[in-house]
Amino acid sequence: MITAFFAGLLSFLTPCVLPLVPGYVSLISGASVEELQSKDRKLLATVLLHSTMFILGFTVVFVTLGALATGLGQLAHQYKKYLTWIGGAVIIIFGLHLIGVFKIKALYADKRLHSLQSGGGAKSPIGAFLVGFAFAFGWTPCIGPVLGGILGLAANEDTVARGIVLLFVYSLGLAVPFLLTSLVMDRFLSFYGRFRRHLGTVEIVSGVLLVAIGGLILAGRFEWLATKLGFLNRFAL
Repeated sequence: MITAFFAGLLSFLTPCVLPLVPGYVSLISGASVEELQSKDRKLLATVLLHSTMFILGFTVVFVTLGALATGLGQLAHQYKKYLTWIGGAVIIIFGLHLIGVFKIKALYADKRLHSLQSGGGAKSPIGAFLVGFAFAFGWTPCIGPVLGGILGLAANEDTVARGIVLLFVYSLGLAVPFLLTSLVMDRFLSFYGRFRRHLGTVEIVSGVLLVAIGGLILAGRFEWLATKLGFLNRFAL
């Protein structure tokens, strides 16, 4: 769970997502970035509602992917050892891609909503939900290395429910900073001005973590990491 939540935070900080957050908040709220920096309570209430629906939209997609990954893993239970090896190797490849050892061009593809202008925005909560739904599919290739790592873990879960929870926690890690950003846009823009120089470092750190997780899975030692982090779960409880 800790790994999944942290992966969601890393996905938010990737060059694919972080620079475009103001545009997405503007799109789903129908307000300009300048208006979002105001303290208008009525506007903030609209932003909160639409942001929540946007988050729900991409959460539905990611949770569904988690359920499918776990379900497929269970169907191929007799080959689980080999699938685990393949999953670990794929996670390592994603990690090496982020570190920059080599580049996979397909992981730079995306299907953004270029035709939607922020001036129009999502006129309703349902519209914001649909934008969130599209966001999940459109950016899946670009956040694929991190998301793929979590889906690899979901495929090795014993029950579909555990896979669903894993991807829900991942979505939560992506959702919390997005929601905070939508409510304090002025602070986000100030933060981004200072943080953007570190975006490359975030990718490298993400890559190193994925390589480490993939290595543990290949070695059959991922449970060891879960045991070592068990004290954090007890602390949370």
